[in-house]
Formats: sequence, C-alpha cells, structure tokens
Amino acid sequence: MYQTPEQIIAMNKANLETAMRYAGLAIEGAERMIDLQLKAAKNAFADSFEGAKAIASVKDFQQLAALKDTLAQPSLEKATAYAKSVYDVANETQVEFTKLVEVQVAEFNKEIVTGLDKLVKNAPAGSEVGVAALKSGIAAVNAAYDNLSKIAKQFAQATQSNLEAAATQATATVKKASKKAA
Repeated sequence: MYQTPEQIIAMNKANLETAMRYAGLAIEGAERMIDLQLKAAKNAFADSFEGAKAIASVKDFQQLAALKDTLAQPSLEKATAYAKSVYDVANETQVEFTKLVEVQVAEFNKEIVTGLDKLVKNAPAGSEVGVAALKSGIAAVNAAYDNLSKIAKQFAQATQSNLEAAATQATATVKKASKKAA
C-alpha cells in the first residue's frame, strides 16, 4: 500500500502525541511517588525526633519496656500504610498505562481491518481463502490479547487483596503482641 506524504505526517503526529502521553503518565507517576516519599521521610524524621526525646526522658527499665511497645506499633502501622500507598501509586500508574495500551491496540486493530478491507476490494479472484485466514489469525491474536488482559487484571486484584490482608494481619499481630507485653 502506498502512503501519501499527508498520511505519513498524520501518522508521525499521532505517534508523537502517543509518546507524549506515555511520558506524561510516567512523569505523573514519578511525581506522586516522590511526593509520597518526601512525606514519609518528613514523618519518619519527626517520629524519630519524638522517639529520641521520649527515650531520653526514660528513668528506669520499666519505662523503657513500656516505651518500646508504644513506639513499635505506630511505626509498623505507618510502614504498612506507606507500603500500601507505594503499591497504590504504582498500581494507578500501571492502570493508566494499560488504558493507553488498550486504546493503541484498538486503534491498531481498526487500521488493520481497514487495510484488509482495502486489500479485499483490490485482491485478485481466488484470494478469498488467504484473506479469510489472515482475518482469522488477527481475530485469534485479539482474543489472546483480551484473555491476557483479563488475567492481568485478575492478578492485580488478587495482589491488592493479598496486600490488604497482609497489612491487616501484620497490624493485628503487633497489637496482640503489645497487649501481651503490657
């Protein structure tokens, strides 16, 4: 198929816009991750300072033992919340990338179908079998892509559920340990 200069320019423009969208998504995800890390660092610094002040005011071993449990639980809860936040930011960015890829795949499929339709109109007699086989192959590839997309989404949902369950379990374990120590 021959492409006119206008078609090539339009295709290049569309590819550039797509590349810019990918770059924009990557930058947005990085900004959210950096913001999350800065907040976590500030909180960790403040908590460390408060913990150091509390340790400095300890007068005996009983106060130290009580303080240990008091400091451990919030730290674990904050670490768990931080890990979940990091996962959420990464997951949200990945979902946005997936949406963009799905749009690109749909557009590519549309172009293939349009190209095949043009090919069929100009195809010599007797080539229907080859065109049908090509269309069948494209349909099989699209079905496989759809299945892989569904599996990836299910995996992401399972990972999210497992992360939440692990965070809940870790927090509950620390609370039980703190109550037993008290």
